[in-house]
Amino acid sequence: MRARPQVYEALLFALVLQTGVCYGIKWLALSKTPAALALNQTQHCKQLEGLVSAQVQLCRSNLELMHTVVHAAREVMKACRKAFADMRWNCSSIELAPNYLLDLERGTRESAFVYALSAAAISHAIARACTSGDLPGCSCGPVPGEPPGPGNRWGGCADNLSYGLLMGAKFSDAPMKVKKTGSQANKLMRLHNSEVGRQALRASLEMKCKCHGVSGSCSIRTCWKGLQELRDVAADLKTRYLSATKVVHRPMGTRKHLVPKDLDIRPVKDSELVYLQSSPDFCMKNEKVGSHGTQDRQCNKTSHGSDSCDLMCCGRGYNPYTDRVVERCHCKYHWCCYVTCRRCERTVERYVCK
Repeated sequence: MRARPQVYEALLFALVLQTGVCYGIKWLALSKTPAALALNQTQHCKQLEGLVSAQVQLCRSNLELMHTVVHAAREVMKACRKAFADMRWNCSSIELAPNYLLDLERGTRESAFVYALSAAAISHAIARACTSGDLPGCSCGPVPGEPPGPGNRWGGCADNLSYGLLMGAKFSDAPMKVKKTGSQANKLMRLHNSEVGRQALRASLEMKCKCHGVSGSCSIRTCWKGLQELRDVAADLKTRYLSATKVVHRPMGTRKHLVPKDLDIRPVKDSELVYLQSSPDFCMKNEKVGSHGTQDRQCNKTSHGSDSCDLMCCGRGYNPYTDRVVERCHCKYHWCCYVTCRRCERTVERYVCK
């Protein structure tokens, strides 16, 4: 007797959840690492959730990096949720790491963003840790060869982006270099999007300066190259997410490449996020497609953007409720030098999707 299609579908869904084919970002489960775990002995590497064998080996040989990698995983969670707080898909799926739903298991636009942000975050965290002196194997970034401009001089401690990119790529790309991890198309997509994330991080490197001079005259400025905050990199990647290109795995010459599906055959641009499968609309809860739905999500009645009640609630309508907000008010500056404020309460009306 043959099993019904629904049974096959349920079995396949359960298998995906158990095996977790989304190897490249399973390491985000490190965000749940207990603070009590010291991470100062190589045997601790086996206690870390979400690592494939290649990453366990990297952990053992670079044990001093692991606190920074754990920090990066936590920063990915925060930056992703903040970037998509106004969207139907609000990045909540990554909190299920290492057992993702299909919105991140399949080669979707959402998985493209998470791969890019994860790659950027780990390199960002390592580069910053070099600057703060938290890593014994690196220090400040190199002094740029070009002059900093009139009235400026190079100094301070630059973020060590080159070291961050080197070690970050080794760790985040390791799962995609294993032969048995998924289809070639998915590997190429994930490696490409991870590199897009690192490119966005490179683009965030900017000159930062501090003034020196009598009475704040700023006659001389000490400058260094520093990275923008991860939330700024996430905002850049969100823009790329919104304009991401759907691709197919197609022969070009003697090898198969990812090429845009609906355009003339051309190589994929190095700066664009790419995806293989279309996403659901995320309106209704459906774990089989990786959708949490938008019921009970807060919406903005006066907005015309993606957080508007019409778009967020998918036309289902919304319910109002009142909320009491406590905030500082009637602040006074006292000479010298402090500020006192009162605490005021006000009632605001909010809305949630039906």
